[in-house]
Formats: sequence, C-alpha cells, structure tokens
Amino acid sequence: MSMLGSAQTASRAARTLAFCKEWPMETQTDAKVTYGIWGLVLGAGIAITIGFAWGGWTTSSTTQKMSEEAVLASRAAICVAQFMNAPDHKAKIKELQGAESYQRSELIEKGGWDRMPGEEKAGWGVAGACVAGLEVAIKTGA
Repeated sequence: MSMLGSAQTASRAARTLAFCKEWPMETQTDAKVTYGIWGLVLGAGIAITIGFAWGGWTTSSTTQKMSEEAVLASRAAICVAQFMNAPDHKAKIKELQGAESYQRSELIEKGGWDRMPGEEKAGWGVAGACVAGLEVAIKTGA
C-alpha cells in the first residue's frame, strides 16, 4: 500500500506540475500581483503623507506636547484672571511693571496667583506664562 500511495502522490504531483507549466496566465498573474503590491505600497504612502500633512494625524509625542501646551495656556489664563480679580490689582500692575523681567515670575509666585484653586503648589512654567499673559493684557488695556 505504501508503494501504491507514493506512486499516486507522485503521479498527482507530476500532473499538477504539468498543468502549471502549461497555464497561459502565469506571467500575467505575476505582473498583476507585482503591480498590485506596488500599488498597495504607493497608496499607503500617499495616505500616510496626506494624513499627517493635511489630515490632522499626529504622533503620540506631538499629541503629548500639544496637550501640555494647552494645559499651560489654560492655567496661565486662570492666573491672569486671578491676578486681575485681586482687590489691589492696580497697585500690583504698577509693581509688576516696575520690576525687572527676571523678577516678575517671582512676584506672581509670591502672590500665589500661579496656583490653581485648591492646589498647594503651582505647575511648572505657569508663572512665566502668566507674566506673558499679563503683559499682553496690560498693553491691550484689558
């Protein structure tokens, strides 16, 4: 039985090989597959380029940076609002304008305006961003 089984298997393999050699679509199929793969690669490249350039796609590091900038901007806006709502804000504005640029952040920190409501410690960079926001508010007369 094993001889007969192996003879049948060999016969089948020979017929399959003969059929594949005589198959007239082989070169066309190879070309279609090759062009299909290149089309897939090129299409993916174009989709990625368009997505990142105009589609608003971002990497995780860019998204993290944008998120941190947005948080800092909102904290600075709250700091400016707290400073402007202080009872003696006009005197503090004069004091801020009279201080050297490197001392302005310290003035904001001492006043506590850079801390968010309910927080013990201010976030990093809030005082500097608050000073920049206050300078714009003072220039525009807000």
